[in-house]
Amino acid sequence: MDSRFEAFGTSHVVMLVLFVVAIPVVVWWGRRVRGTGGEERSRRIVAVGIVATALPLQVLQLLPSDWDFATSLPLQLCDLAWMVAVVGLWTRAPWAAALTYYWGLTLTTQAMLTPALVQDFPHPRYIGFWVMHLLVVWAAIYLTVGLGIRPTWRLYALTVGLTSVWVTVVMTFNTVVDTNYGYLNAKPGTGSALDLLGPWPWYVVIEVVVVAAVWALITLPWTRTGVGHLDLPRGAEDPSSLRR
Repeated sequence: MDSRFEAFGTSHVVMLVLFVVAIPVVVWWGRRVRGTGGEERSRRIVAVGIVATALPLQVLQLLPSDWDFATSLPLQLCDLAWMVAVVGLWTRAPWAAALTYYWGLTLTTQAMLTPALVQDFPHPRYIGFWVMHLLVVWAAIYLTVGLGIRPTWRLYALTVGLTSVWVTVVMTFNTVVDTNYGYLNAKPGTGSALDLLGPWPWYVVIEVVVVAAVWALITLPWTRTGVGHLDLPRGAEDPSSLRR
């Protein structure tokens, strides 16, 4: 039998260490290919890698043996995050790169710190969960710090707006059909940062405010005069970002 996943057990810590150790490599790789003929190829290789990992995991959840109406639908922000990451990597679209940046660096990393995961290594669900989440966050770093597709206040506002729409739609869906996608209608059974934010529905309101504030903070380094340019080698600025 497969062992049960244990938060901050060996298999959890190993993945977190791998995540941190790989960040400098992701940044180095992005800067090395930025503006070269190999950039598009490298972006699309990563995009295909995310699809090859996330899509089978999604299909697995839709099979009769694994189907659960309360968990199998692709309504979590992490599900949307891998989709927009693929779009950002494939097209270099600033809006998709920004959504990947904001969702990936905050919400996907939160899922990595407190994963709602039952199966441990080497179960396919464990492997699929970690590969998908790691690739999404690495893609966020690759697109911004590596390739220089900068977040802007306009893209920040777009992300806040789209996320608010998601909260409204999914919370309504949860209420109507008695599910809990996004943990918007009840806290997860496992411990999470939501435990610090009070009871429902106030923890949802506080979460939205806190997340929006954090997104503003991680936008500042890219928009303040002279700060957002420090990470870019001379002549490597992203023209599509400068036009906004």
